[in-house]
Amino acid sequence: MGGRPDEVRAPDDWLTDVERERAARFRFEADRDCFVAAHLLVRVCAAAVLGVEPRELTLLQHCHLHGPGHGRPSIEQAPELGVSFSHTRGYVCAAAGPGRVGVDAEHVPPGPLDTLLADRVLNRRERALVAGNDELIRHWTRKEALIKRGELTIDKLRACEDDLSGRHLLEWSAGPDIRVAVITDSPARRAAIPE
Repeated sequence: MGGRPDEVRAPDDWLTDVERERAARFRFEADRDCFVAAHLLVRVCAAAVLGVEPRELTLLQHCHLHGPGHGRPSIEQAPELGVSFSHTRGYVCAAAGPGRVGVDAEHVPPGPLDTLLADRVLNRRERALVAGNDELIRHWTRKEALIKRGELTIDKLRACEDDLSGRHLLEWSAGPDIRVAVITDSPARRAAIPE
């Protein structure tokens, strides 16, 4: 599921205290709105898969380095369900399904190829083939989705080959400048955000 933050019609009281505390730290309202909408949307997405009410689901995150509110997300009531979410200014998305799930959304920078990002993200073969930011961001979102699945780390981005064997890739564009990639263990389909 994906869309504008204002399309996620869910009450903020679904959020945990940890999520509320993190949301309150955002300096810009637009960024806070995206954070909150993504955290609500992942519940809506998981509930659609599980056949339950989203308000019944508690989103958990815990990172050994950064503590509660960070790290790979899970649903307390269905820890076996893979969930992932992403937000970029003006757009939020979430994915849920069996096995490992990763989703990422990014803005495509205007102008010529962002060579600094390309050199950080792309391996030698990819770098030779990528000429513009749209292609660059398509690679970036795929690699970020792999990170969110727990299969890749930031420091290994350039070593990563574009081999998605045994995984399923779903990609879409949201308007002219946002690219989304979802990588799952099972075939995935895009669903509309419920009204």
